[in-house]
Amino acid sequence: MNNDDDLPVAHSKVDPRLLEVLVCPITKTALRYDAAQQELISDAAKLAFPIRDGIPIMLIDDARRLDE
Repeated sequence: MNNDDDLPVAHSKVDPRLLEVLVCPITKTALRYDAAQQELISDAAKLAFPIRDGIPIMLIDDARRLDE
């Protein structure tokens, strides 16, 4: 029996259609998907938004600064 809970986080899938419509909540610019880090990158805002269990977390307080 296949249990999705056993999949490593790196194998979490993000719906490609969702990636097409998401934009940075600060700059409203396109985001870059980093599959290895499971993040959506806003180059304009210099922030990385985490993806947890396949769900992009677009909260500014949860974003990682790229200059860290």
